[in-house]
Amino acid sequence: MQAGHLRGYVEFRERGLDYSRTVMGSWDVPGRCDIRAMTYVINAHLRRHATYHSWFEYNEAKHIVRHTIKDPRDIQFVAKEYGVMTQLEWRDHVLATPDPLQWDCFRFGIIQDEHRFALYAVVDHLHCDPMLIAGFYAEILMNYSALREGKAPIALPPAASYDDFCMRESQCVSGMTLESPEVRKWIEFAGANGGTLPDFPLPLGDQSIPCGGGVHVRRLLGPEQTAQFEVICQQAGVRFSGGLFACVALTQYELSGAETYYGLTPIDMRKSPADFMTVGWFTGVVPFTVPVDPNSFEETARAAQASFDANMDLANVPYDRVLELAPWLRRPGPQFTMMNYMDAGLPPLSAIVASALNGVNAALLTDGRNPAFIYSTVFRLFDEVSIMVSYPNNPIARESARRYTEAMKSVLHRVVAGSLTEVRVRVAS
Repeated sequence: MQAGHLRGYVEFRERGLDYSRTVMGSWDVPGRCDIRAMTYVINAHLRRHATYHSWFEYNEAKHIVRHTIKDPRDIQFVAKEYGVMTQLEWRDHVLATPDPLQWDCFRFGIIQDEHRFALYAVVDHLHCDPMLIAGFYAEILMNYSALREGKAPIALPPAASYDDFCMRESQCVSGMTLESPEVRKWIEFAGANGGTLPDFPLPLGDQSIPCGGGVHVRRLLGPEQTAQFEVICQQAGVRFSGGLFACVALTQYELSGAETYYGLTPIDMRKSPADFMTVGWFTGVVPFTVPVDPNSFEETARAAQASFDANMDLANVPYDRVLELAPWLRRPGPQFTMMNYMDAGLPPLSAIVASALNGVNAALLTDGRNPAFIYSTVFRLFDEVSIMVSYPNNPIARESARRYTEAMKSVLHRVVAGSLTEVRVRVAS
């Protein structure tokens, strides 16, 4: 994942495009910030997690060279006061966070108001996945609160080794061949998509023109509808995620007429409690194939669940490794799409929800740069279901994101109402 991210950054830079690359979060905290205490806990965080102890060089031969800091105690982030900023000045300041070929491609900051302050973190995706938001809250703000109350820092359980995770993945894929079952499944999946990964079903405009990135958010189901949808999934013998993927497949059928849906979804590869206390990019991608029955949510959902479950082990094999073994396949193009599902009622995201319910205002932010692909995330949060689509910020893609979410909402509502037989193909000319 890290190597693909670095290559993506360099490729976008060579095309004159600004690569979307950061994970950003913020939290409101009452009172005035004790800068000394906050500096202590941020440095403790950076020294604790091994991913921050590496940086990478992309040389002229297009090889990635990894460098490491031998002694984490050599890391010393210091506070710098910038004074009053306008909103645009703050935005420019955040976007100036160094790129992933610099060691310090992360920033932490404070915005102080009269009675509260906002703590924000900007970390290049190179070093983390979105679980950073949960871990950062628990580690930084809980320790900061303890110090402010005159207590000793919280004794956290040891973090796992992100290095060990990377080595395990490397050892696993290095032994793969064209005869490995996981590789054969990936090749079959890519072959069904013209020798690459699946595309978004609607037009996205000319992505060679720099336009930045946009985000479209839409609520799909309210609390009562969410509860009804879960019951329908259980009655069909599938999990909530399987029912959701079925609705995604039905949405694509309605928009394009495709009778088979080829999906990709990221999953968290953390296994142990220590892994969940560790900052890093613990992500794998699962491909799955869904034959669509346009008149039966249940049949489509069972097919989606069965394919997803059968292909879980493919998350251990990055597609980049498959490309090395099968050079006739291609890297995905700018229409490439992926669908993520995040249930905030499950740990560790449930910790964020619990804190929000206790009055902590937390936010996940986007950097507005050019997205590498069309990325959709369905959130189950506060007993509601919403979707966020990240797209290239041009009029064609913006309208396609709107159409896509509207169609998906319509499919979900018809499933809940028991009227899925109303699904019809509506392909735009």
